[in-house]
Amino acid sequence: MEISDLIIRHDTATGARLPVRRDEVVQALRAAGDRRGARIAASLPHRDGVLDGPAVERLLVRTHTELQRLNEELRIAEQLARLLAALLAAVSRRGERPRVVDVGCGIGYVIRWLAATGVLGDVELCGVDFNAALVDEANRLADAEGLPCRFVHGDAFALPRDAPIYISNGLLHHLRGADLGAFFRAQDGAGARAYCHFDIAATRLAPLGAWIFHRARMREPLGRHDGVASARRAHADHELMAAAGSAPGLVPVLYRPTRHSNPFSASTRPVLGVPARDLPALREALGASARHLVAESRPVPRPW
Repeated sequence: MEISDLIIRHDTATGARLPVRRDEVVQALRAAGDRRGARIAASLPHRDGVLDGPAVERLLVRTHTELQRLNEELRIAEQLARLLAALLAAVSRRGERPRVVDVGCGIGYVIRWLAATGVLGDVELCGVDFNAALVDEANRLADAEGLPCRFVHGDAFALPRDAPIYISNGLLHHLRGADLGAFFRAQDGAGARAYCHFDIAATRLAPLGAWIFHRARMREPLGRHDGVASARRAHADHELMAAAGSAPGLVPVLYRPTRHSNPFSASTRPVLGVPARDLPALREALGASARHLVAESRPVPRPW
C-alpha cells in the first residue's frame, strides 16, 4: 500500500478534500503487514486524530518535487515526447490545434517540460489532478517560468472539451482491480483520439531499483516508502493490456514490453492507444522504432 493513497481523500462528485483519521491510516498499513509504513503514518501531524490537511498537502508537494528529480534523471519527459509526437502525427487533423491532457499531473513536470521545450509545436497543454494543492503548485511554477500551459483541479474526463490525447506518468499502478479498466474506458467515453501512459515496468529488479533511486534522491520517508511500494504494485504487461483492451474504441499497444527489454534498464514502459484505422499511421510516424510496438502480451509469473 502507498501511504499517499491513504492520507488524501476527495469527494468524487465535488473534488472537495475529505477528512482522514490518522489511526485509520495506521491501522490499514498494519493490517497489510507494513510496520514501517505504519510508523511513518503515525508520525504525521494531526488535530484531534484527524490528519492536518495543510501539513499533508505541503508534504505531498515536497515529495512530488523530489520525485521530479527522478523523472529528470530517467528522462521520462523526453521519452514521452518522442512517442507523443508520433501519436500527434498519426491522429491529428489538418487545421486543428491538438490538445494534450496529463491525467494525475501532480506538480506538472511533464506538461511544463513540453511547454518549455516546445518540442511538440503548436499544441494546447493541460494538466489535471484531484489534489488542489498539487495543481496550485503546478500553476505557480508555470507562471514563474512563463510557460504556455495550464493546470486544472478536477476530473480529467469531465473537461468541457474533448482531448485528442491523454497522457500520464506513474498513475496506472495506483488503479487497482476494476478501476484500471474503467480508466481506459473513461478515455474512450471522453472522446480521446489516443493515449500514452508511462508506468513502472513490472520486472524482478523493479523494487530493488526503486529502493536505490529513492534512497539516493529522496529525503522524505513517505516518498522513499511509496517509491518501493509503487514498484511492487506495478501491473504486469498482460494485466495492463487486458484492462486497456476493455475500451472498444482504441487499440492498445505496448512499447518495449518487459519481456523484450533488459531488466537492468527497463524502469518504465508505456502503453499507447489509437483507433484501429490510425495504427498504420502511428507505425509510419515511429519509423524504425515501430518494431518495439507489441499488440499482445502473454502472462508472465509475478516475481513476488
